[in-house]
Amino acid sequence: MADKERIGVIGLGIMGKPMARNLMFAGHEVVVYDLFPEPVEELVTDGAVLGSSPADVASKSDVTVVMVQNSPQSTTVSLGENGIIEGASNGQLVVDMSSIAPLVSQKIGEELADAGIDFLDAPVSGGEPGAIAGTLAIMVGGTQAAFDRAAPIFEATGASAVLCGEVGAGGFTKLANQICVAANINGLAEALVLTSKAGLNPETVFNAIKGGLAGSNVMNAKAPMMFERNFQAGFRIELHLKDINNVMDTAQELGVPLQMSAQLQQVLQALDNEGNGSDDHAGILKYVEALAKVEVKKS
Repeated sequence: MADKERIGVIGLGIMGKPMARNLMFAGHEVVVYDLFPEPVEELVTDGAVLGSSPADVASKSDVTVVMVQNSPQSTTVSLGENGIIEGASNGQLVVDMSSIAPLVSQKIGEELADAGIDFLDAPVSGGEPGAIAGTLAIMVGGTQAAFDRAAPIFEATGASAVLCGEVGAGGFTKLANQICVAANINGLAEALVLTSKAGLNPETVFNAIKGGLAGSNVMNAKAPMMFERNFQAGFRIELHLKDINNVMDTAQELGVPLQMSAQLQQVLQALDNEGNGSDDHAGILKYVEALAKVEVKKS
């Protein structure tokens, strides 16, 4: 993709707004649209071009990035009334960076391809901090040519981008990522609850094990949040629940039994039902604490 191509960004929420801003920082001309006017007005004030609908954004752009909440929103934005498909010209590229069901991405890609529009599914990992810092890990499905064309977008928004296979491969890889992250957080929560019940300082436990085989980026990010009782969201429980729901829906369609993911779905659903959906997913700790009647905190 040549730098002179104009980039549209549809979806300016907790992830999309900082991603659009990073594209602007990198010198790209950016067209923006969201259902909520506040982030649109903010970015337009800072130099972005106003789009009035997904179709309008596509008509004003060469490459359109989608960053919305889930499969129904992606489908509507791309294929619905006033959707991208109505405004995009032949040869345009759509890069859906939302975390949606990969089988839905494949259907969207097929319909756009029939209209002469290239498509990548390119979900990300790194949460709001990664979106702000431009250090997201990007998992991509599509052709090599489309991936190469989108490279400047990935360079402005992420620290890494890997072409994982054909359309849908990015989404399948993101589901794998979300299984591993949730399982890590749940295991960490159980470890800190157990050692807290035994009278140990959870911060000391963390410092003792983080340099060994158990250490991980997840542990380094989430353990301090747990023992400091800081559940301000970098990635919300309700969004991780959405992703694990997509895991289980996809597993059912493919006939794959996933015992741990099914348990994680129940944990996240219970937390959401208790009103904790807006907490960071480090709040999985609360579920484990409630079962054990133990609170993890620094001593």
